[in-house]
Amino acid sequence: MTDTEQFDEREQRAWFGFLTMQEDLRRHINRQLLEDSGLSLSDFSVLSALVQQPDGALRVFELVSLLRWERTRLIHQVSRMVSRELLERRPAAEDSRGSRVALTERGREAVRQATPLHLRDVRRTFFDAISPRQIDMLAALSEAVLDSIADQERNNQ
Repeated sequence: MTDTEQFDEREQRAWFGFLTMQEDLRRHINRQLLEDSGLSLSDFSVLSALVQQPDGALRVFELVSLLRWERTRLIHQVSRMVSRELLERRPAAEDSRGSRVALTERGREAVRQATPLHLRDVRRTFFDAISPRQIDMLAALSEAVLDSIADQERNNQ
């Protein structure tokens, strides 16, 4: 194996620590959100994206781009949320073949009630565990990795 085919001890600690933290954090936040509001983290992500739109609606491709999800995942999530009356599908005025995913009043109220509880849990679980300097470092790290991914995707086109 060459040096690029394996991680050194420092890289292993960082990479596997990141993966473990990400999974545990996501699981914890999801569990707490379900307990507090009956919404999953996926439900909350979709509702939060839509509540920020002036008309509470987006085309599927716009929501896919905003959430960075696979289209299939979003379609299944939206179908579950439509059946729970959190969302509805509306015809797209700009394209008669397309549709928009829109908040219902029930969805708007659910995200309104869940947001302060979710923010409190994120603060307690995540931000209270790290220093302001670490928050800045995390933001810089996130931006650097996202820029690297974008560069790789541009170069692969």
